[in-house]
Amino acid sequence: MLVDGTGYCRTNGIGRGGVDGVGRLGETCVEVGVDQEPREIVIATGNPHKVEEMRAILGSAAASAGYAVVGLKDLEARGLGPFEEPEEIGQTFEHNAATKALAYAEQTGRVCVADDSGLEIDALGGQPGVISSHYFNDGRTDGAAAGMGRDERDRRNNERVLRELAGVEWARRGARFVCVMVVAGGGERLAMFRGTFEGRIGFGAGQSDQAELVVPRGMNGFGYDPLFLVGPGFERTSAEMEAAEKNAVSHRARAGEQLAAWLREGGLGG
Repeated sequence: MLVDGTGYCRTNGIGRGGVDGVGRLGETCVEVGVDQEPREIVIATGNPHKVEEMRAILGSAAASAGYAVVGLKDLEARGLGPFEEPEEIGQTFEHNAATKALAYAEQTGRVCVADDSGLEIDALGGQPGVISSHYFNDGRTDGAAAGMGRDERDRRNNERVLRELAGVEWARRGARFVCVMVVAGGGERLAMFRGTFEGRIGFGAGQSDQAELVVPRGMNGFGYDPLFLVGPGFERTSAEMEAAEKNAVSHRARAGEQLAAWLREGGLGG
């Protein structure tokens, strides 16, 4: 069976091969049993913000399928692990998400959901893209980035984006958050989903006389959220949205909603 227009398989599996060797939307699906694995869905990230967001999105759908949603740190607290983080060397969100999901599913022995997400800015030719988390260091995790905390990394990433957009007019500051989410278990990639969240990047201090367009603003998000003005009104950044509101419209929410529908429709079987 093929992945349909909603972006997921309707059998318990997905075809081999595809995106850089790890699978592609539209490949032929194969059935894969996952009943032998613990009935937990692991959100395969060490980022507590992502785990919290995914629990809010998937909780009821996972429960209806008989699964609990946990994070890697939850497993480590039980004495499992440590888990080795796979190297993300793909040039697409799809490749990186599949690499992570398959690696963590093998290590944990559980169904794993991994995503790769980032910010695409039109005026920067789609950058930061897959190197969003370490954009300030051109995607490298060594050198200046080695041992750096998330908050400091976010600050430097945001500074680079605003610096590179200096002088770019409002109409050309279009941007979107992209999230590709992959489910893996039993040694196979089971499903893939893609969501986007459209907006524009605001102006840095001193770059605009319109105060409502000046960023960074907001305390509720992370990463590039304080720079990202949400359409269609562009009155607030995504970091100024309440969690429940953001969970309804974000890129991760939109991919997660497809995953939740897949779970409700029996994507992981009985």
